Amino acid sequence: MGLIIRSSAIHAAGCYTTAPIAKGTRLIEYTGPRLNKERADELYEMKPYTYLFGLGDGETVIDGHCMAMFINHSCNPNCEAEEDENARIWISAIRDIAAEEELTYDYQLYDGEGEEPCFCGARHCRGTMYSREEEQKQYSSASARLQKNKSGAGKKQNPAPRRQRVAAGIEKREETQNIHRRGRRRHMEENISASAAD
Repeated sequence: MGLIIRSSAIHAAGCYTTAPIAKGTRLIEYTGPRLNKERADELYEMKPYTYLFGLGDGETVIDGHCMAMFINHSCNPNCEAEEDENARIWISAIRDIAAEEELTYDYQLYDGEGEEPCFCGARHCRGTMYSREEEQKQYSSASARLQKNKSGAGKKQNPAPRRQRVAAGIEKREETQNIHRRGRRRHMEENISASAAD
Protein backbone atom coordinates (compact mmCIF):
# COMPACT_ATOMS: atom_id res chain seq x y z
CA MET A 1 0.00 0.00 0.00
CA GLY A 2 1.30 3.41 -0.92
CA LEU A 3 0.06 6.77 0.30
CA ILE A 4 0.70 10.04 -1.54
CA ILE A 5 -0.11 13.71 -0.98
CA ARG A 6 -1.71 15.64 -3.82
CA SER A 7 -4.31 18.34 -4.51
CA SER A 8 -7.73 17.71 -3.02
CA ALA A 9 -11.21 18.87 -4.04
CA ILE A 10 -12.12 18.89 -0.33
CA HIS A 11 -9.34 21.16 0.90
CA ALA A 12 -5.92 22.16 -0.46
CA ALA A 13 -3.85 18.96 -0.25
CA GLY A 14 -5.11 15.51 0.67
CA CYS A 15 -3.77 12.01 1.32
CA TYR A 16 -4.55 9.36 -1.32
CA THR A 17 -3.93 5.64 -1.63
CA THR A 18 -2.21 4.18 -4.69
CA ALA A 19 -3.56 0.67 -4.04
CA PRO A 20 -6.84 -0.83 -2.80
CA ILE A 21 -7.21 -1.01 1.00
CA ALA A 22 -9.34 -3.55 2.85
CA LYS A 23 -11.76 -2.56 5.60
CA GLY A 24 -10.09 -2.74 9.02
CA THR A 25 -6.57 -2.03 7.76
CA ARG A 26 -4.49 0.19 10.02
CA LEU A 27 -3.05 2.76 7.61
CA ILE A 28 -0.90 5.34 9.32
CA GLU A 29 -0.05 6.82 12.71
CA TYR A 30 -0.69 10.48 13.53
CA THR A 31 2.67 11.57 14.91
CA GLY A 32 4.37 14.75 16.06
CA PRO A 33 5.42 16.54 19.22
CA ARG A 34 3.06 16.16 22.17
CA LEU A 35 2.02 19.39 23.83
CA ASN A 36 -0.36 20.44 26.56
CA LYS A 37 -3.32 22.51 25.37
CA GLU A 38 -1.97 25.74 26.85
CA ARG A 39 1.34 25.42 24.98
CA ALA A 40 -0.49 24.58 21.73
CA ASP A 41 -2.69 27.66 22.17
CA GLU A 42 0.42 29.82 22.59
CA LEU A 43 2.08 28.37 19.48
CA TYR A 44 -0.93 28.75 17.23
CA GLU A 45 -2.62 31.83 18.69
CA MET A 46 -1.90 34.03 15.66
CA LYS A 47 -1.81 31.32 12.99
CA PRO A 48 -4.78 30.58 10.72
CA TYR A 49 -4.11 26.82 10.66
CA THR A 50 -3.27 23.96 12.99
CA TYR A 51 -2.67 20.24 12.68
CA LEU A 52 -3.41 19.49 16.32
CA PHE A 53 -4.99 16.19 17.31
CA GLY A 54 -6.48 16.00 20.82
CA LEU A 55 -5.90 12.86 22.88
CA GLY A 56 -8.50 11.20 25.07
CA ASP A 57 -7.02 12.61 28.29
CA GLY A 58 -8.37 16.03 27.27
CA GLU A 59 -5.06 17.70 28.14
CA THR A 60 -2.59 16.57 25.48
CA VAL A 61 -2.48 17.29 21.76
CA ILE A 62 -0.26 15.98 18.99
CA ASP A 63 1.17 18.73 16.78
CA GLY A 64 1.01 16.85 13.48
CA HIS A 65 4.29 16.51 11.61
CA CYS A 66 3.42 13.53 9.45
CA MET A 67 1.64 12.36 6.33
CA ALA A 68 -1.54 11.72 8.36
CA MET A 69 -1.94 15.47 8.95
CA PHE A 70 -2.98 15.78 5.29
CA ILE A 71 -5.97 13.47 5.71
CA ASN A 72 -8.98 15.72 5.25
CA HIS A 73 -12.28 15.79 7.11
CA SER A 74 -15.43 14.29 5.65
CA CYS A 75 -18.93 13.83 7.05
CA ASN A 76 -18.99 10.51 5.13
CA PRO A 77 -15.47 9.23 5.82
CA ASN A 78 -13.72 6.07 4.67
CA CYS A 79 -11.42 6.00 7.73
CA GLU A 80 -11.53 6.62 11.46
CA ALA A 81 -9.00 7.77 14.01
CA GLU A 82 -8.56 5.62 17.09
CA GLU A 83 -6.39 5.96 20.17
CA ASP A 84 -4.71 2.77 21.39
CA GLU A 85 -3.79 1.79 24.95
CA ASN A 86 -0.41 3.57 24.55
CA ALA A 87 -2.06 6.89 23.60
CA ARG A 88 -0.99 6.51 19.97
CA ILE A 89 -3.39 7.68 17.24
CA TRP A 90 -3.96 5.38 14.29
CA ILE A 91 -5.97 6.01 11.13
CA SER A 92 -7.80 2.85 10.00
CA ALA A 93 -10.09 2.01 7.09
CA ILE A 94 -13.77 1.63 8.06
CA ARG A 95 -14.70 0.32 4.61
CA ASP A 96 -12.92 -1.00 1.54
CA ILE A 97 -11.12 1.86 -0.19
CA ALA A 98 -10.35 1.88 -3.92
CA ALA A 99 -6.96 2.79 -5.38
CA GLU A 100 -6.61 6.54 -6.09
CA GLU A 101 -9.32 7.37 -3.50
CA GLU A 102 -8.73 10.19 -1.01
CA LEU A 103 -8.52 9.12 2.62
CA THR A 104 -10.83 11.00 5.00
CA TYR A 105 -12.07 10.79 8.58
CA ASP A 106 -14.56 12.78 10.65
CA TYR A 107 -12.51 15.32 12.62
CA GLN A 108 -15.20 15.68 15.31
CA LEU A 109 -13.69 18.96 16.49
CA TYR A 110 -14.46 20.09 20.03
CA ASP A 111 -13.68 22.91 22.41
CA GLY A 112 -13.56 25.39 19.56
CA GLU A 113 -14.41 29.00 18.97
CA GLY A 114 -15.93 30.36 15.80
CA GLU A 115 -16.97 28.52 12.70
CA GLU A 116 -15.23 25.50 11.25
CA PRO A 117 -17.10 25.00 7.97
CA CYS A 118 -17.00 21.69 6.15
CA PHE A 119 -16.46 21.50 2.40
CA CYS A 120 -16.50 17.71 2.02
CA GLY A 121 -19.42 17.66 -0.42
CA ALA A 122 -20.94 14.52 1.12
CA ARG A 123 -24.64 14.01 0.45
CA HIS A 124 -25.47 14.43 4.14
CA CYS A 125 -22.76 16.96 5.01
CA ARG A 126 -23.30 18.56 8.44
CA GLY A 127 -21.74 21.81 7.19
CA THR A 128 -19.24 21.83 10.05
CA MET A 129 -16.20 19.87 11.20
CA TYR A 130 -17.36 20.06 14.83
CA SER A 131 -18.62 16.91 16.53
CA ARG A 132 -22.38 16.62 16.91
CA GLU A 133 -22.00 17.20 20.67
CA GLU A 134 -19.94 20.38 20.17
CA GLU A 135 -22.35 21.57 17.51
CA GLN A 136 -25.27 21.12 19.92
CA LYS A 137 -23.35 22.89 22.71
CA GLN A 138 -22.61 25.87 20.44
CA TYR A 139 -26.22 25.93 19.20
CA SER A 140 -27.54 25.98 22.79
CA SER A 141 -25.14 28.76 23.72
CA ALA A 142 -26.13 30.83 20.67
CA SER A 143 -29.83 30.26 21.42
CA ALA A 144 -29.36 31.49 24.98
CA ARG A 145 -27.60 34.65 23.73
CA LEU A 146 -30.37 35.21 21.19
CA GLN A 147 -33.07 34.88 23.87
CA LYS A 148 -31.20 37.32 26.09
CA ASN A 149 -30.90 39.81 23.22
CA LYS A 150 -34.58 39.45 22.32
CA SER A 151 -35.72 40.14 25.85
CA GLY A 152 -33.50 43.22 26.05
CA ALA A 153 -34.33 44.68 22.65
CA GLY A 154 -37.82 45.93 21.89
CA LYS A 155 -37.32 46.15 18.16
CA LYS A 156 -36.91 43.21 15.80
CA GLN A 157 -34.27 43.68 13.12
CA ASN A 158 -34.90 42.44 9.61
CA PRO A 159 -32.28 40.01 8.33
CA ALA A 160 -30.44 40.76 5.11
CA PRO A 161 -32.15 39.47 1.96
CA ARG A 162 -31.38 35.82 1.14
CA ARG A 163 -29.29 36.76 -1.89
CA GLN A 164 -26.98 38.90 0.28
CA ARG A 165 -26.73 36.19 2.95
CA VAL A 166 -25.82 33.53 0.33
CA ALA A 167 -23.23 35.83 -1.30
CA ALA A 168 -21.71 36.59 2.12
CA GLY A 169 -21.58 32.85 2.87
CA ILE A 170 -19.82 32.11 -0.42
CA GLU A 171 -17.28 34.89 0.18
CA LYS A 172 -16.63 33.61 3.74
CA ARG A 173 -16.19 30.05 2.43
CA GLU A 174 -13.72 31.18 -0.25
CA GLU A 175 -11.82 33.27 2.31
CA THR A 176 -11.63 30.30 4.73
CA GLN A 177 -10.46 27.94 1.98
CA ASN A 178 -7.77 30.41 0.92
CA ILE A 179 -6.53 30.76 4.51
CA HIS A 180 -6.33 26.96 4.86
CA ARG A 181 -4.57 26.63 1.48
CA ARG A 182 -1.98 29.26 2.43
CA GLY A 183 -1.43 27.58 5.79
CA ARG A 184 -0.97 24.11 4.31
CA ARG A 185 1.25 25.40 1.51
CA ARG A 186 3.43 27.24 4.06
CA HIS A 187 3.56 24.15 6.28
CA MET A 188 4.47 21.90 3.31
CA GLU A 189 7.20 24.35 2.23
CA GLU A 190 8.61 24.40 5.78
CA ASN A 191 8.67 20.56 5.85
CA ILE A 192 10.30 20.35 2.41
CA SER A 193 12.98 22.93 3.26
CA ALA A 194 13.62 21.20 6.60
CA SER A 195 14.01 17.84 4.79
CA ALA A 196 16.36 19.42 2.22
CA ALA A 197 18.48 20.88 5.04
CA ASP A 198 18.92 17.38 6.52
